[in-house]
Amino acid sequence: MLANTRAWAAINSGTRNLAGLNAMAQTLANAFSALPGEVSLIEPAPAESVDSDGVVRAIEHGQHLVVRVRPEAAVRMLFTGHMDTVYPVDHPFQSLTNLDANTLNGPGVADMKGGLALLLAALKAVEESPLAARIGYEVMINSDEETGSFSSAALIADLARGKVAALTYEPALADGTLAGARGGTGNFSIVVHGKSAHAGRNPDDGRNAIVAASDLAVRLSAAKQEALAVNPARIEGGGPNNVVPDLAVLRVNFRPASPKAIAAAQTAIDSAIAAVAADRDVRIDLHGSFNRPPKPIDDGAARLFGLVRQAGADLGLDIAWKATGGVCDGNNIAAAGVPVVDTMGARGGAIHSADEFLLVDSLPERAALSALTILKIAEKGEL
Repeated sequence: MLANTRAWAAINSGTRNLAGLNAMAQTLANAFSALPGEVSLIEPAPAESVDSDGVVRAIEHGQHLVVRVRPEAAVRMLFTGHMDTVYPVDHPFQSLTNLDANTLNGPGVADMKGGLALLLAALKAVEESPLAARIGYEVMINSDEETGSFSSAALIADLARGKVAALTYEPALADGTLAGARGGTGNFSIVVHGKSAHAGRNPDDGRNAIVAASDLAVRLSAAKQEALAVNPARIEGGGPNNVVPDLAVLRVNFRPASPKAIAAAQTAIDSAIAAVAADRDVRIDLHGSFNRPPKPIDDGAARLFGLVRQAGADLGLDIAWKATGGVCDGNNIAAAGVPVVDTMGARGGAIHSADEFLLVDSLPERAALSALTILKIAEKGEL
């Protein structure tokens, strides 16, 4: 597992590095071909992004890996992970460093090259058990999780259909704590079209898009409530100081904790856009969506967490979990009605930074936890 983690982390697979993602996909396809199933590389679904000039353009993604094992089995599970990282090909954080005998620092070692390595080891262990014949599963490793899974969301929903449970291999906290309930997220690009004019000669003939976008950001920020965090993150646009800017793009993130909060956020967005468009005499185009719904701990998820906790107890591990504001593909799986525990990966921390680290002894520990959890489900035939 450690050898795989090191080898895979040495491949830069930032979400926009298509060459690196291709190398990563081929490497993972070879590794997961050790399982007794069909390995496929799936083309990404079309996805779009709004550029800083306000134009909507198609964006490219890498292929997604799918492994199908015993799809005819009565009891079926889904295992998901991602091959992409947040570190682009020109990022300075590219090398691996042993901080001590049990701590490996490197890009993606915890999030989630280590998680993929222990998932593969766990599934190999399951295949050695007589119970393996009782369970079928799909493994899905996408190439765009770090940017919202826009080109893989439909694939995740399709693969989740009919599954008794799912496990996802985001990293656990360094102390082993898992993520429980998660909020949702929505990312929006709001394009404001104003009118240019000379800033000194006839400024009143212009319609300042930067001012309108700022007004919009303030109004949306005021929509914050207990179950809804709002973060206007960036305004792009403008130009020379002597020109009234006619274009601005506001980027804003919403974090709803419930479906009701999503509805409140959508109302706030619509109201703010209508008010600013009227008050500032500008045209406003909205792009984006709530792409990851909130993930509560419902009865099915509670049973799955309980089973993971029991597997941990059998291994001498005290498994705990707590709510988090972060999101991942576990949100998408839960939205498909499938119970999921989404931090079954390695223990580590400082992810998305140059201090990212993996605790090496968590690789066999968490592989055993996964294998035993899967075999318990195979034995029971249900949660």
